[in-house]
Amino acid sequence: MSRPPDLVIDDLASPRFGPAAIELRAAMTEMAPALSLSPDALKGAASEQTGLSDFGDRWFEEPLDVLCTALNEEAELCPAGVVSIWSQLVQLLKNRLLVEDAVRRHPEVLDVPISAPIVILGLPRTGTTHLHNLMSADPELRSLAYWESLEPVLAEGPADPDPRVARTAQGLEMVDTFMPEFKRMHEMTVDHAHEEIQLLAVAGSTMLFETMAPMPSWRDWYKATDQTPAYDYLRRILQVLSWQRGTGKRWVLKSPQHLEQMPVLRAVFPDATFVVTHRDPVAVTASLLMMMTYSLRMVRDEIDVPAVGRYWSDRAQELLGACLRDRDVLPGERSIDVPFHEFMADDVATVRRIYEVAGQPFTPDVLAAMDAFMAGHPRGRHGRVVYSFDQFGLDEGELRQAFRRYLERFEVETETIG
Repeated sequence: MSRPPDLVIDDLASPRFGPAAIELRAAMTEMAPALSLSPDALKGAASEQTGLSDFGDRWFEEPLDVLCTALNEEAELCPAGVVSIWSQLVQLLKNRLLVEDAVRRHPEVLDVPISAPIVILGLPRTGTTHLHNLMSADPELRSLAYWESLEPVLAEGPADPDPRVARTAQGLEMVDTFMPEFKRMHEMTVDHAHEEIQLLAVAGSTMLFETMAPMPSWRDWYKATDQTPAYDYLRRILQVLSWQRGTGKRWVLKSPQHLEQMPVLRAVFPDATFVVTHRDPVAVTASLLMMMTYSLRMVRDEIDVPAVGRYWSDRAQELLGACLRDRDVLPGERSIDVPFHEFMADDVATVRRIYEVAGQPFTPDVLAAMDAFMAGHPRGRHGRVVYSFDQFGLDEGELRQAFRRYLERFEVETETIG
């Protein structure tokens, strides 16, 4: 298979857009003055659009207030960004109303067990997406489809075809219009296995909000606050999803934010198996900085690239620092560390080892399903983005020193940046 040539993105600071994106941004700019990123306005819009008013446990109101303040004071949103984020937050609040409505109408939902999930923890670019997709190909495991993560409960009730699929496709077309090279960094499709970061956003608290734009006050609140209520609500949404589709299946979960929530994960999912992925953190950080900086063009006209670089470099260090601090909290008999170079050398053998730890059968049918997935989704088919630390005003040697303790603890191979 021929792949597109490597690409250097040269408009990180001042994004350039094609005609379709320019037209769409102009329309969004006209809409922005009528929208308010305030808790009352967002909740009001969600209630008006659903006809529902019960948001459930009020714990989510504090993080929503902190988030709205940060969006208005720190995120530096352009008018199109206001529209984009307003739409996302209203949808999240609609999702919450619909989850609570489902539980109210069907209280038996809360009796659905979420037994022994397999949880993948690792920074982006450490193989978590490929691993998650491979395991999600197993028909005996339950994963979260992207369309399902955006709208866990269908307001209209069961429908064939499900309109959420078409709405998700439309949203991805918009993303591709604004960010045509994003698929080189992280391919998004309607039905790919997605991480539960969207469900944690419905719960009211998640690192997903940081990916909208760097917001120090949100980050500080999030890090200083016990996230058990958010993870308890994640479990509640998983019960609703299992009740709707796939009751009895074992969940496979994945998110980078879990790296700094290991004690909470252990408390909320005490019988889980944990898979911790590891890769050269310097190479991972470089890739992360490019992805986060490029995605900011969705919400900003101009981007301070070095400032974004510092923010996400610090967050990568904090996440891996938390991994160092808490790794031994995870039960030794139900956890496994996965070095990236070993996974890339033989991904199926790695999955076999994970299944052994998890007590999950690895049958010929499972192998065939994984082989079929890989045949249909060749890695790197959209080409690579070339980058360097110079673009972000950071020094590779200083970063490697900052990650020294992590490198001493976990077995990773040093990689070339670019």
